[in-house]
Amino acid sequence: MAEQESEVTGLQAQEPAPEPQYGGDVVVELSGEQPVGRAEYEQLKAERDQLIDRLARLQADFENARKRGEREKIEFREYATGNVVEQFLPVLDNFELALKSAATAEQLRSGVELIVKQMEGVLNQLQVTAVPTLGAEFDPRLHEALGTVEREDLPDQHVAEEIRRGYRLRDRLLRPALVRVGSNPKQASE
Repeated sequence: MAEQESEVTGLQAQEPAPEPQYGGDVVVELSGEQPVGRAEYEQLKAERDQLIDRLARLQADFENARKRGEREKIEFREYATGNVVEQFLPVLDNFELALKSAATAEQLRSGVELIVKQMEGVLNQLQVTAVPTLGAEFDPRLHEALGTVEREDLPDQHVAEEIRRGYRLRDRLLRPALVRVGSNPKQASE
């Protein structure tokens, strides 16, 4: 019956590969290869052990490099954050001085305007710019529409009001500008 199954499936029954036998100086044939001498077998075994050891060391080195990279990334983030915060500390100091001041409303207003200019200067140093809004064409990639306002003095689909200023860091949008978009009834009817 076993012969019939092997004929049907096309498989030949194979004998298991012989185990290596150590006899004197020669190791018996391994899976169809030439017989290997005892000395050569020991040399191959030593090379295998060296390669396994080397692999384990390389894996450990790789893991250490990965952990070091993560640690350096965290340290860099903390360093960069520290530099930014350090530039805003004088602005915070000026706000605290303004709060302690017993000046008139007009003097406080002019003081706060100076602080705003100081803050804009720090943002410029950091290459942070405001998103253009008033009068600009509405761009959903830069602006977030809060609603529409009928305005005949503006072209249709242009920003009529800025509710909250948006900012970019170089070419990356940090926050979209929150705006109201103008709707010109004269242009809509044409």
